[in-house]
Amino acid sequence: MTKIVIIGVGSTSFGPSILGDLFSHAQQLRGSQVWLVDINEQALDLMAKYAARLNDSTQQPFALHHSADRRAALPGADFVIVSVAVDRLETWRLDWQIPLKHGVRHVLGENGGPGGLSHSLRNIPLLLSIAHDVEELAPNALVLNFTNPMSRLCLALHKHTRVRFAGLCHQIGAGYRLVNRVLNLVERREGEDSASYRRRLEERVHLTAAGLNHFTFILDMRDRETGADLYPLFCEKVKEMPADFELMSRRLYDTFGLFCATGDGHAGEYVGFASETIPLTGYDFDARAKESADLRAHVAAVADGLAPVALGLSGERAIQIIDAITRDLQQPELAVNIPNNGCISNLPDDAVVEVPAVVGGRGVQGVNVGALPAGLAAMLRQQIDIQMLVVEAGVHGDRKAALQALLLDPTVHSYAQAKYMLDELLRTHQRYLPQFA
Repeated sequence: MTKIVIIGVGSTSFGPSILGDLFSHAQQLRGSQVWLVDINEQALDLMAKYAARLNDSTQQPFALHHSADRRAALPGADFVIVSVAVDRLETWRLDWQIPLKHGVRHVLGENGGPGGLSHSLRNIPLLLSIAHDVEELAPNALVLNFTNPMSRLCLALHKHTRVRFAGLCHQIGAGYRLVNRVLNLVERREGEDSASYRRRLEERVHLTAAGLNHFTFILDMRDRETGADLYPLFCEKVKEMPADFELMSRRLYDTFGLFCATGDGHAGEYVGFASETIPLTGYDFDARAKESADLRAHVAAVADGLAPVALGLSGERAIQIIDAITRDLQQPELAVNIPNNGCISNLPDDAVVEVPAVVGGRGVQGVNVGALPAGLAAMLRQQIDIQMLVVEAGVHGDRKAALQALLLDPTVHSYAQAKYMLDELLRTHQRYLPQFA
């Protein structure tokens, strides 16, 4: 019997999608024991009720349990899926606003730059506390992490725990969409959901991308039907796109030789000149809050039997990876975040990189993609060095390491700016940062 523990299931951006994927694999994973965990007991009760409805509609393939205490759920787990955050939208909003006030022209403020530092400092202790419980109670489990900032948190797992892990992110889908916008190989059908559209794109085009999470580059671009190399055609067609189409990524492509797979918004968090080409509008927090409320209302309607059950795949890959491991499928995965160990030959072995992988009975095995162009590798090494400092700051409450990370960041241009911004970020979020007390 496979035991799967889902921590953070109460999130409306994560819980319904992972449960939809799970019950879409009811036949393959039938008989598994599934534990739902969240410290928000009201949200947990809703998701437990929702999961029970899905279970009933699929002939009860799973033994379902739920608990607000992860230690009650973890013993003997085979897989632990984690998506957690500290007061997600409101703290992110402050991570965006405070650097702007200090003159930092940054993009999004979630995974890179000063906002990425602040986000990491809050979430590193939380994720490590979960990982230490896994070490004690489920030492053979594979941890599948969705928590951001992905590279920095997975690096903390790598440096400060013994857990086996892979970080998962769906942003590679942005690469498929932007390639198709240029080449126009697959027309999106009316009313087609994003996951179905992405599957059809992947059936027509194959991308090999590698780098760091939210900052990966397309190494190879192939037509699956003919085997043709699509990069030369892409190179010509992208010149005909509107002037504002992924302008920062086009500049990187023209200068360094590879196109960014993640789109300007996320990649711009790591590029000092991103604000020259990307509007500093940030994330639409209010729209996301409304979307979350609407989704929670829909989940409640399904749970209460007032709306029909409609299963479908979300585009996330945790359940597919669990299925591939339990059945030894030797399944290719487009993007996983794992220790490098030579996968990208000119980046440090102890960095956490995002690369393709093969998944089977031996777990998640990264694919060796060779070397990146020297200029891109230099940009990524700078980010890796910053990540190392951020992890030390997050684990040990090391203010000097945090300041060093800011001073190395390409979006920060002043010592005074870095110092006073860090002071304000630490002061604003102090209730979530006991390591700095």
